[in-house]
Amino acid sequence: MATNLPKTDVVVIGLGAVGGVAVLPLVNAGLNVIGLEAGGWFSNRDFAPDEVRNNLRDWPQQVAKAKNEIPTVRANINFEAVQGGGHPMMNGVGGTSLHYWAQSWRLNPWDFKTVSETTARYGAHRIPENSTVEDWPISYDDLEPYYDRVEYAIGVSGNAGNINGSKQANGNPFEGPRARAYPMPGLRSSGYTDMMSDAARQLGWTPFQGPAAINTEVYGDRPGCFYHGYCDRGGCHVNAKSSTAVTTIPEALKSGLLKVVTHARVLKILNDADGRVTGVEYLLGNQVMFQPADAVMLASHTYENVRLLMLSTSQQFPNGLANNSGQVGQHYLSHHQGAPVIALFPKNLNNWYGLPAQGVAIDEWADDNFDHSDLDFIGGGNLWTYTDRKPIAAAKMSTFDKVPNWGSKWKAFVSENADRTNVSYIQKTTLPYRGNQLDLDPQVKDKLGFPVIRITAQYHDNELRIAQFTQDRMEEWYRAAGATDIIRAGLGNAMGASTHAYGGTRMGNDPTTNVTNAFGFAHESPNLGILGSSVMGTSGARNPTLTAQALAWRTAEHLVENWDTITR
Repeated sequence: MATNLPKTDVVVIGLGAVGGVAVLPLVNAGLNVIGLEAGGWFSNRDFAPDEVRNNLRDWPQQVAKAKNEIPTVRANINFEAVQGGGHPMMNGVGGTSLHYWAQSWRLNPWDFKTVSETTARYGAHRIPENSTVEDWPISYDDLEPYYDRVEYAIGVSGNAGNINGSKQANGNPFEGPRARAYPMPGLRSSGYTDMMSDAARQLGWTPFQGPAAINTEVYGDRPGCFYHGYCDRGGCHVNAKSSTAVTTIPEALKSGLLKVVTHARVLKILNDADGRVTGVEYLLGNQVMFQPADAVMLASHTYENVRLLMLSTSQQFPNGLANNSGQVGQHYLSHHQGAPVIALFPKNLNNWYGLPAQGVAIDEWADDNFDHSDLDFIGGGNLWTYTDRKPIAAAKMSTFDKVPNWGSKWKAFVSENADRTNVSYIQKTTLPYRGNQLDLDPQVKDKLGFPVIRITAQYHDNELRIAQFTQDRMEEWYRAAGATDIIRAGLGNAMGASTHAYGGTRMGNDPTTNVTNAFGFAHESPNLGILGSSVMGTSGARNPTLTAQALAWRTAEHLVENWDTITR
């Protein structure tokens, strides 16, 4: 028997990157908000610069709930799904914004209109036959004000490339127009990124520092970055990284209208006979609690969003909440982040420490920024190379087939070349396809007896061709900078569990092919808002976090402005 709690206006499930943003406009409007978080609060001491703890043991993600809920993965239905690796999300106030790289990209305008723009430029036949991709129900211009609000609320550094249609020096010439500059200038360059920038210019390309949710100067009460490193898998010990745990959540708490309940394991979202949600059932210690609310915001990462909806069965929704259309779990994709290029240079690069967000980007080959008329794919990739090398990780460097991976020759090679190698990071357009989906694994369960998420997905020809094309461009860039040896990783197959996971509750105007409307509220349960990249239908060549945060702010603001319509 659950303990019934006093009713509140809004329950937010998950206080990570997106839920932690959504609470701010809600409380600013005077609403009472209960935030349910499966993890707890972390302190600066938890993020001490320690390569063994943060990078090798991957401790931030190895917390109890997530560790026990690792998804199973298979390429397609002809394979048995297997569980392995770790969970890409973590539990804790701030969520993945505690341990992400903090790259804070906007999507390009093309990403919102992939189908119509591709059809207009190249013909409808260029859309991959088996893809379920749709244009978003909103445009870049619709989301731009919310990008702006989030950038200033959390603090994002970067060099603008397009302010109200006016191109700016040192920024991304391909970005969509923005209302104003970033709150802070971009992260500083390094000797290595300067070298790569010079090589890019020799090729006729335009290099720029990518945007990051990392302070480059004092912002509010938080200092600028010390460029000490180790924050790519752990948090920032000085709070220069703009996690929601140190930005929007503390700001919302100041109102007195937000109550944070930690170590709350959500079991089910309940609904009434009309399909409207009535509240959330969660486990706190050994006690089941029921928190009634006028509206519920689900913000627990793509995999857990889908999982919780599917677990929330009822007479009205026998296949899961808001899933009578059968669309929950469909149109899944994870960003193709693999297929890197590895380079060896004849000189030291001085890349010790640093941070992955301290890099240089090339956008000439992203999205539809280049002519695809004679190519056999649509989309592209953002080329990224960065300053980041750590002592222990250096021991795992490639030997480029020059020496064995053991013994005295290996030791000598690593000693000489540890600071002469670099691994690229290429994010590539990824599309949804029929057969790529999320559901509940019929065999693997967590410690409470609930099934984990099963990922059935693989990259298709379009993504593999992009991978090969962008590897060509990355090798060209490395060679121009003086690299002597190049290794290309495999192009990929199965989509494993990823922090860049999209779809499963896609937004769209048609309820037969989408779970939420254009504002992120479920078609079948109108007072249920769904937040995060699970509502996104395309990935572009960009990290999803800032877009998911902007969407979350927009969903929260829509709830405020349409309270009586949505909650009555």
